[in-house]
Amino acid sequence: MSNAPVTILQFGTSRFLQGHVDLFAAEAAGEGQDVGRIAVVQSTSSPRSTRRVEALNREGGYPVVIRGNVGGTAVDREVTVDSIARAYQAATDWAAIEHLFITDIRYVVSNTGDSGYALDSADGPKSAVPTSFPAKLLRLLQRRFEAGGAPLTIMPCELINRNGDTLRGIVSGLAEDWGLGGAFTDWLAKDCLFVNSLVDRIASEAIEPVGVVVEPYALWAVEHQPGLVLPFRHPAVETVDQLLPYERLKLFILNLGHTVLADRWLTDGRPADETVRAALGDDSVRAELDTIYDAEVLPVFAALGMGDQAAAYRRTVMVRFLNPFLDHRLADIAGNHADKKERRIAPLIALARDVCPDLPVPGLESVLGR
Repeated sequence: MSNAPVTILQFGTSRFLQGHVDLFAAEAAGEGQDVGRIAVVQSTSSPRSTRRVEALNREGGYPVVIRGNVGGTAVDREVTVDSIARAYQAATDWAAIEHLFITDIRYVVSNTGDSGYALDSADGPKSAVPTSFPAKLLRLLQRRFEAGGAPLTIMPCELINRNGDTLRGIVSGLAEDWGLGGAFTDWLAKDCLFVNSLVDRIASEAIEPVGVVVEPYALWAVEHQPGLVLPFRHPAVETVDQLLPYERLKLFILNLGHTVLADRWLTDGRPADETVRAALGDDSVRAELDTIYDAEVLPVFAALGMGDQAAAYRRTVMVRFLNPFLDHRLADIAGNHADKKERRIAPLIALARDVCPDLPVPGLESVLGR
């Protein structure tokens, strides 16, 4: 796909995006689909991120290694991903990013981390290069509007409830604060499609300077809305009418399970390099997680009418957690632990009180309170 035009702007160079959206785009192009290439924006300027940007700008792509079991058959294969045309550092390449955004881009994809939607009080309409992701996006949208305003689809991948609606609200509020005017906000509402989506794939290890090891399981669930046209077709990309069931399953089973394990790792001072698989080899850790799932999580899904779906997804998640081919370190999962508990555990406790108020949730309350 080396001659394809650049039509997708991606905020973030995370190993997750490398093994998810970027891989999907490469595989779709390899099947003959007319897929635009991706330009990546790196917001930080650490030595590691600089090396990653340099590596993404080299010819030849980067490796994604897919390891695990599918239907009892071992999978261990390497794919070269060549969907990224170029990578930019926001601090030094902002003029080039603005030019590209005005002329070529049709889609925006982002995965900016746990605090990616946080604003910076220093950002304003006169900032040379805005600091926060929402302010960067708003500046680019403002320039696009001023240049004629071709329609645009924005597909955030952050693990935030209704991420598209949330990001649109933040950007719209910031536009009002900046005094950008009614014509711009009308264009933002009419011609910029903010899409709610949910992503699900374990990206366990980075390959330096760029590349990643991932599991075979992958999902990008995209909530349908009028006018939505996806950038490509892929078996892992599903258009759904309601995203909420998918969000609840992932947040309150897979993500919650990771956070319970990370909490035990932090509380007990367990080995620094311990993996999810190794932790579950400890009978007491496995028993704690199984008890939380069986007695405190699955009953909530049953009360929602999702008991069978939740039980099936829980079985799939445990297979993924025990994947013998992945080394998913708890140290990586434990980052921003307090924030993750508030997003993954506190809402389930609140939901339990609403739909099954007599259900005791001592395990979840203990994790949340530590």
